[in-house]
Amino acid sequence: MFFVTVIPGPSNPKKLNVYLQPLIDELKNLWQVGVDTWNISKKTNFRLRAALMWIISDFPTYGMLSGWGTTRKLACPYCMENSKAFSLSHGRKTSFFDCYRQFLASNHAFRRDKKSFYKGRVERSLPPPGLTGEEIFNRV
Repeated sequence: MFFVTVIPGPSNPKKLNVYLQPLIDELKNLWQVGVDTWNISKKTNFRLRAALMWIISDFPTYGMLSGWGTTRKLACPYCMENSKAFSLSHGRKTSFFDCYRQFLASNHAFRRDKKSFYKGRVERSLPPPGLTGEEIFNRV
């Protein structure tokens, strides 16, 4: 098990691959070649292989690791170009306020709540469609 910590700060590295390349090389070797390992219970060697299964990170680090822009309108990796984010008129910042209501069940009370959400709107749209593995691969 590898534990890698990347803690971006005010002067975070722009080229993260310099720091992650040793880990990537090690993982590629463990996947493609493997390493001989001793099994103490069977008293024999076996070929150990490893794969990266999960990355747990906050949203800015997710953007650094994946190369996906996590700012502006296309920040949501699920919605992508179907994002309902909008720019605030005076601050020019992107707001994702109210974008989540499309993911609620169609009969959820928040979908019909005109008073508490964006511009008195009732949310009728469905969430963006999920992508197949091939569609994701084609985008990369």
